[in-house]
Amino acid sequence: MNPELELLRRELEDAATHLGRPHDLRFKPMFGGLMAWFDEKPCAWLSAQGLALRLAAADQDALLAHEGAARFRHRADEPPSRDYILVPPALRSDTAHFAQWLERSSHAPAPEKKRPRPKARPRQN
Repeated sequence: MNPELELLRRELEDAATHLGRPHDLRFKPMFGGLMAWFDEKPCAWLSAQGLALRLAAADQDALLAHEGAARFRHRADEPPSRDYILVPPALRSDTAHFAQWLERSSHAPAPEKKRPRPKARPRQN
């Protein structure tokens, strides 16, 4: 595994252990990174860009106020994520503080799914 991803994984595992819930964390390789679930809910995306937590809208601004935090982008040419915020390294290195953010992530509501547009009905004369 990529050493950068392995480091991010260990930081997330340390935060889950700090909460006394390491067994609630699981990972799955996806698109060159790792998707993390905590308490059976998607909570984080680990990639070459860093570790991004999935947060409720109310918590996103608080995390974005930390120096180095930013909205996650899958690629530079794509729009920023509405749900995932990159966690700065300084915050991740403070396990107790980072664990609080992981806990917040586990309470984030599921993102709203876009409703499909209704199909046009044929005109009746």
